[in-house]
Amino acid sequence: MKTQKLFSILLFLLFISVHTYAQPQLTEPIPSQKPGKYQKNQIKRKYGMFIHFGINTFHNEEWTDGSKPAASYMPSRIDARQWVETAKKAGMKYIILVTKHHEGFCLWDSKYTEYDVANSGNHTNVVEEVAKECKRQGIELGLYYSLWDRTQNADVKDLSKDEAYNKYMLGQINELIDMVQKHTKIVEFWFDGGWEKSNQRWPVQQLYSTIKAKAPQCQVGINWSIGLPDNPDYHPVLPENQKEGFPIRYFPSDFRLGDPYLPASPDPKLFTHNGKTYYMPWESTVCISGKWFYHTEDTTYKTVDELAGLYVKATAQDNILILNTPLNRDGQLRERDVKLLTDLAKKLNLK
Repeated sequence: MKTQKLFSILLFLLFISVHTYAQPQLTEPIPSQKPGKYQKNQIKRKYGMFIHFGINTFHNEEWTDGSKPAASYMPSRIDARQWVETAKKAGMKYIILVTKHHEGFCLWDSKYTEYDVANSGNHTNVVEEVAKECKRQGIELGLYYSLWDRTQNADVKDLSKDEAYNKYMLGQINELIDMVQKHTKIVEFWFDGGWEKSNQRWPVQQLYSTIKAKAPQCQVGINWSIGLPDNPDYHPVLPENQKEGFPIRYFPSDFRLGDPYLPASPDPKLFTHNGKTYYMPWESTVCISGKWFYHTEDTTYKTVDELAGLYVKATAQDNILILNTPLNRDGQLRERDVKLLTDLAKKLNLK
C-alpha cells in the first residue's frame, strides 16, 4: 500500500513538473515611462555585432525557401574565436547570432528537425561554439530567431497548422536557452518574420514568458514592433511615423526593431497596450556592406565616415546599434570587415 501511494505521489510530481515546464507563468513587462533594470543594461551595451550565417551563405541568396539541401551548408571551418575577438576589439559589447533564418535551417543540432548542422557538410554546433567563446572572451550574447519558417510552416495561410508550429517554436526556444545558458547568459532574443501572419496568430505571450522564466535578463524584440492606433497590426510603421502612445504590435516585448532603419529624431519611447504605457528603446540593424548574408558579388562597403555617422545617430537618444558583418564560406569574417571595424573603433575611440 505504501509503495502504491509513493508511486502515485511520484506520478503527481512528474505531472506537475512537466506541466510547469510546458506552461510557464505568464510574464509581462511592468508599465513605466522610464527604462527598467534590464533595459538600462541594453542601453548601456549600446553597440554590437550582428552575424548572418547559414545555408544562404552558400547560395548567394538573402532568403531561400527551405528547398536547399542541408548538405549544401559546408563551411571549411567555424572560426568563432575570430568573430568574438573582432567584436571585442571593435568596442562592441555583444553579438547577435542568427540561429535560424526564414528558410528554417538551424545552426545547432536541434532534436525537432533534421534541417540543421547535424545533417550538413559541417556538423559544428555553431550556436554553442559562439556561446563558449563569448564566455571565454567576456562579451555578451543574443540570439536571432525567425518566427517565419518556410520548411516547418510553409503554408502560412493555413491556420490549422498554427498550433503544431507554435509548439515547434516553443520547443526550439527552450532548447536554445538550455543549451546556451550552460555557457553564458542570453541578453537578447531578436525575432523576425512576424509580418507573414497576423500578430494574434503568433504565441508572443508564451514566447515571452518562456524566455523570462529561464532568462529574466533577456530583452525580447520582434521586428516591426509598432502598429497604428486604428490598426495595431499595420505593416510597416516606419520609425519616422511612430508616435508616443501608438500600440505595441507584438505584446509583450521590451524594445523596438525595424531593419534597416535608424530611429527618428526626436525618437518616441512610450507605447501602449490595453491602456497601459511601456518604455521601449530602438535597436538599429545596419549592414557594413550591401547584403545581410555573404554574397560573392557583394563588394560595396560603407566607408568609415559613413559608419561613424550611422553610429552617432543610431546610439543617440538612449538607443542601440548592431552592425551586420556576414561570415564567408570559410566560416570567417571578411578581412575588409575586420579592418573597417578596427578603423571605426579608432575613429570613435571605442574600447
